[in-house]
Amino acid sequence: MDIRQLEYFVEVAKHLSFTKAASTLHVSQPSISKSIQNFEAELGVPLFYRSSKQLELTDAGQAVLVNALQVIESFQNLRSELTDLMELKKGQIRIGIPPIVGAEFFSKLISHYKEQHPYIEIALTEAGTKRIRQDIEAGELDIGLVCSVCSTNENLETIGFLVDPLQLIVHQDHPLAAYETIEMADLIGEAFIIYRKDFILYDRIIEECSKNGFFPTIACETTQKDLFIEMVQAKLGIALLPKKIAAKVPYDSIKRISFKEETIHLELGITWKKNKYLPFAVREFIQLAHSFVP
Repeated sequence: MDIRQLEYFVEVAKHLSFTKAASTLHVSQPSISKSIQNFEAELGVPLFYRSSKQLELTDAGQAVLVNALQVIESFQNLRSELTDLMELKKGQIRIGIPPIVGAEFFSKLISHYKEQHPYIEIALTEAGTKRIRQDIEAGELDIGLVCSVCSTNENLETIGFLVDPLQLIVHQDHPLAAYETIEMADLIGEAFIIYRKDFILYDRIIEECSKNGFFPTIACETTQKDLFIEMVQAKLGIALLPKKIAAKVPYDSIKRISFKEETIHLELGITWKKNKYLPFAVREFIQLAHSFVP
């Protein structure tokens, strides 16, 4: 038994087709068929039920598949770790970052990391927290900077950085500008400039509105912080921004108002996949991130 046999077996089990497996692996179908036959002979059990209509895994095949996947993952982890050593700790780190708050809160962390590791390439992808978690799970991102540390995904590890309450921003001519503090119920009937649906804050705002008996009128969904501010400045609606961002709005004509009860927060954190080999570049980033946690 060797790793190639396991890889061939897993690919055939995945497609339930020798032809598709051969195409994916770029080898001949007879080579894969012979490898599987030898594998079955070594184990002394059939792994596939071969009928004229389709290919199916036997009970033994199902059991072998579970263990084969674990062996292949361990082998890939070993190969990745050896690559780290051979490349003298050079590499790439793929980071997902939320566009609305990413630069504001994480630029210092990323800049500090780059100073310490100038030869490691950083590839940034802008996306909402939901998409970032999906891409980490799928292996398309190594690590994610997210706007919520709470997740039902048990395959992800997360550490928190900061909790920042949301504030209302309105034009000074808006009736709400006279308020010193507000409640969510005060926003019934207002036009919201809101986060796009793949952002956790979208869900949090909709949920809080629902608790207060209404669904917000949405004037615009966006990922751009400047568009939030410019639309409020143009008197086209209201917006909820994290306090630290709202404090830096450049217009004197825009007023920011705190909620009486701060029920919606931006929860900044960093997340990565559990039980997966993390390259040197990623491990170092996580280690540095820990030092940024208050």
